[in-house]
Amino acid sequence: MNTSLEQTLLGAIRTIPDYPRPGVMFRDITTLLGNARAFRRTIDELVHPHAGAKIDQVAGIEARGFILGGAIAHQMSAGFVPIRKKGKLPHETVRIAYSLEYGLDEMEMHKDAVKAGEKVILVDDLIATGGTAEAAVKLLRQIGADIVAACFIVDLPELGGRKKLEALGVDVRTLISFDGH
Repeated sequence: MNTSLEQTLLGAIRTIPDYPRPGVMFRDITTLLGNARAFRRTIDELVHPHAGAKIDQVAGIEARGFILGGAIAHQMSAGFVPIRKKGKLPHETVRIAYSLEYGLDEMEMHKDAVKAGEKVILVDDLIATGGTAEAAVKLLRQIGADIVAACFIVDLPELGGRKKLEALGVDVRTLISFDGH
């Protein structure tokens, strides 16, 4: 990794110990979002591998994926697709259930948000266990999307999420990794 980028991200991401529960080191990107230079550099780094490629849609996972995805979509002259928790979208949706640490949840997107064959980049702030991102990949594929890549700022490699997406044949791009949870 680019040392300058790593230093920028390390200086811009706040770590909050024991949140949301004891033993978890929460990687808070809101401080990065509030730092104009770090935010711009982050978006540029996530866009760069796809510069010149024809990307039709950028799909962002609720909630921080909306912020990143909107900025990436703008830079790439692509559309933006919100992937939300169930019950939040007003039109006809497609839905998928997925496992959380303590149970199940569902996410959905508008049925007409992506056309079959469109090239899509999936975006969220962090990949940990990969359950949410895996569900988003399956949801997008259910309606025929061609997933070009999944992009995240932070990877927590010990939790295996990246490997889960790569096993689905998805190219994964992350900017920084942290040990632990």
